[in-house]
Amino acid sequence: MRFYVTVSIHQEDDLYVAACLENSVASQGKSIDEALANLKEALELYFEDNDETPIVQQRFITTMEIAV
Repeated sequence: MRFYVTVSIHQEDDLYVAACLENSVASQGKSIDEALANLKEALELYFEDNDETPIVQQRFITTMEIAV
C-alpha cells in the first residue's frame, strides 16, 4: 500500500528533525536527506505494527509574515 503523509522539518542545533504531522512520528539526522530517510524508516515500522489504515486528509501548510 502507498500513501502520502505531511512532513515538517526544522533544525535543532546541529540536527534536522523531520516529523509526520498525521501521527507525530519523528526522526532526526545530520542533514535534511538523512532526517527524511530516518523518518521514512520509522514510519514504515510504525505502520507495519499498526493494523489500522491511515486516514490522510489533504493539508495546506504555508508561512505568513507578522509585524510586531
